[in-house]
Amino acid sequence: RTQAYLLRWLEDRRLDHQSFYLVIAVLVHGDPSVATELAARPEVARIEANPMVQGRSPILPEGGSDLAQTSPPQGVEPGIASIRAHEVWAAGVTGRGIVIGGQDTGIQWDHPALRRQYRGWSEQGVTHDFNWHDSIRSGGGVCGPLTRVPCDDDNHGTHTMGTALGWDGQSNRIGVAPDARFIGCRNMDRGNGTPATYLECFQFFLAPYPYGARPDQGDPTRAPHITINSWSCPPSEGCSALILREAVEAQRAAGIMTIVSAGNTGPSCSSVSDPPAIYQASYTIGAVDLNGLVVRFSSRGPVTVDGSGRRKPDLMAPGLSVRSAIRNNGYSSLSGTSMASPHVVGAVALLWSAFPQLRGQIVQTENLLNQTAVPTPVES
Repeated sequence: RTQAYLLRWLEDRRLDHQSFYLVIAVLVHGDPSVATELAARPEVARIEANPMVQGRSPILPEGGSDLAQTSPPQGVEPGIASIRAHEVWAAGVTGRGIVIGGQDTGIQWDHPALRRQYRGWSEQGVTHDFNWHDSIRSGGGVCGPLTRVPCDDDNHGTHTMGTALGWDGQSNRIGVAPDARFIGCRNMDRGNGTPATYLECFQFFLAPYPYGARPDQGDPTRAPHITINSWSCPPSEGCSALILREAVEAQRAAGIMTIVSAGNTGPSCSSVSDPPAIYQASYTIGAVDLNGLVVRFSSRGPVTVDGSGRRKPDLMAPGLSVRSAIRNNGYSSLSGTSMASPHVVGAVALLWSAFPQLRGQIVQTENLLNQTAVPTPVES
């Protein structure tokens, strides 16, 4: 309703545009004269750029520029053992009943460690409607744009989802909540996104819709319980500090827990500086090693970019040499806060699976996690 006159104005001028309902925003492709006209309209609060920004890249294994294939260990992954997830499995809690949404570089849905957990898969067949969305409209690397079938053009999204719930049914026990299900949205083109692609995936998760349908045809009953957000939208590259705040707050209001990586620009103070890690509504995760020590690359608070002085990150998790799934049915070890946050996503999936009354109760969940976490020192 608030956009009606503006949308008619854009349509009359045949200007390419995309309307959002998650936040009251419209993406417009136009020249500076169009921006000037829009800025003069009474219903327009502000004009912001929509730059292509570098998402958060993992830290590759020391001495290498490529992902190295690794063999399965004996037993569960060290990070999973360090947060004692396997003890929860022994009690019969494995994440059943919980849906995790991953917005990233995409996902290889049929990876042996992920196929069974994909919500679109069953013994009867596969459906991607309501379970996958692609916000990339051009480029897209090996996947191409607007893919109807889940695809990962970079490995990052497959790796993060693997840490949250991956298991191939044999020795590759890479995920914290192996009986949770997942859906996905590609918000980056080979590691690069825009504010609009990030917003589009947030909007899809609020109420997923079929391929080719309109966002207002979405079904909020198919929304995920938790989302993985191992990416950033840095103001240093033209992304406003506030541009995604309302989107994250909308997720929280809907009972969807938004778990975000803190960033890899530590160890200096106030290096948690990029949306969505800076927001109060985000649950922001830094990285520790297997000895519980904060790793140097993990970004620190307080948040100063928005003047809040907010303490971040909220929690720490294993983020050094984390082994998980990559494209082409492989496995590799990566480091970064991108690898830490999926551990917490999986932990929340276990908690909400064990105690259904906590689902959507984000304040209570955060309090439980904060109060039961093990205090950890920083390195000297």
